[in-house]
Amino acid sequence: MTSKYLTPEQDRDIRRWERWNRNYFILAFLALIIILVFSSQLGLSSGTSWGPLGLLLAAIVAPIIVLQLRLACPACGHKIGWQAKLMAPDQCKTCGTFLRSKGQ
Repeated sequence: MTSKYLTPEQDRDIRRWERWNRNYFILAFLALIIILVFSSQLGLSSGTSWGPLGLLLAAIVAPIIVLQLRLACPACGHKIGWQAKLMAPDQCKTCGTFLRSKGQ
């Protein structure tokens, strides 16, 4: 059985997705901490209603879902975003392609 690897261009695309995903996760995590800690001082929450705080939380979390849905195996096109966490999985479960260039 021959092992399938990504081309350098396909590998670069996967690494770009990983970078965007990791950087946005860090930004969103810090933003969520700041918003949740200071929400009452910022006037975003009251004791009874989520109001603007709920909308702000949804706006921060929505791009994480979009980033996950965008990741597809460059070899077969199968969506693999939900197999990934912050990094792409090691191998596509559909076509068996290793998601690293052969040189790495």
